[in-house]
Amino acid sequence: MNIRCFRRALLLIFSFALLRFGNGQDSTAIVPGIMTFGDSAVDVGNNNYLPTLFKANYPPYGRDFANHQATGRFCNGKLATDITAETLGFKTSAPAYLSPQASGKNLLIGANFASAASGYDENAAILNHAIPLSQQLEYFKEYQGKLAKVAGSTKAASIIKDSIYILSAGSGDFVQNYYINPFINKVYTADEYGNFLVGAFSSFVKDLYGLGARKLGVTSLPPLGCIPAAITLFGHHEKGCVTRLNTDAQGFNKKINSAAADLQKQLPGLKIVIFDIYTAFYDVVRSPSKYGKKHGCFSN
Repeated sequence: MNIRCFRRALLLIFSFALLRFGNGQDSTAIVPGIMTFGDSAVDVGNNNYLPTLFKANYPPYGRDFANHQATGRFCNGKLATDITAETLGFKTSAPAYLSPQASGKNLLIGANFASAASGYDENAAILNHAIPLSQQLEYFKEYQGKLAKVAGSTKAASIIKDSIYILSAGSGDFVQNYYINPFINKVYTADEYGNFLVGAFSSFVKDLYGLGARKLGVTSLPPLGCIPAAITLFGHHEKGCVTRLNTDAQGFNKKINSAAADLQKQLPGLKIVIFDIYTAFYDVVRSPSKYGKKHGCFSN
């Protein structure tokens, strides 16, 4: 099971965390829409429309999805956000913003702005020809204008205010950038790079808040040292997960939890929930049999 597709654990985390935003009503009435930002863990097909190597619109991606077709999701089937949308009562997930489906009444349930190979580090996203978070925000502004034309300004404002916002980023910044880029890892420690990323996270949240977001769910880092690619590249003779990478992930998670708490105090009406995916994923590593797996890794 790929790290990007570990649906069962993420579904539980997302669903219970998102319900904390609710007001006690039935799940189908909790939120009008879902707005998603970030990386490949939540990209539902935006990269299909970009000149980038980071695409998932070919087999074996999508083999367990509807009609067994690859959609651009970096997964064999549904993403955790897809299942969460179903759990919250949506008949379908919000469309990839760059897709033809992101038009008309489809915009009423939100939009997905995420892009594989993006992250908190804007420079890395640009080099990967992904959509940087700053550009994802620009698309969100554009979306608001389109939504107002479809729904009317009053209803559009209500959708923007009451929707749930999801942000998933950070893993690629470390695994696909920091650890393999000597121009960064020879200059900054992982702790210092983490501070830089958290600063970018805080700036993004403030900008998103300024655009109307009030309910934000943010994924923590998973145990980076347990990702098969990380074990292959950085494990050397270490058995199992790479301890150093997991330590870095835990350190970053502490920083982002602290930053989220500060932001919630600074920005009136903002609710932030940090989805602790580290603990869930690491539980798979330690107790794979609980999840129907023989080996505690994230490979298929």
